[in-house]
Amino acid sequence: MGILYEFWEFMKAKKKLWLLPIIVILLLIGTLIIFAQTSALAPFIYTLF
Repeated sequence: MGILYEFWEFMKAKKKLWLLPIIVILLLIGTLIIFAQTSALAPFIYTLF
């Protein structure tokens, strides 16, 4: 958790809060890809795209 706190402090200090939505979206897409490859629900997830 120290890395997350340090990254948050960096974003506040350097006025880079616009990075937060980009990082959240990338994490969500990454978890969706991992879930889609390892799940029995993969064919249903692929139909969304």
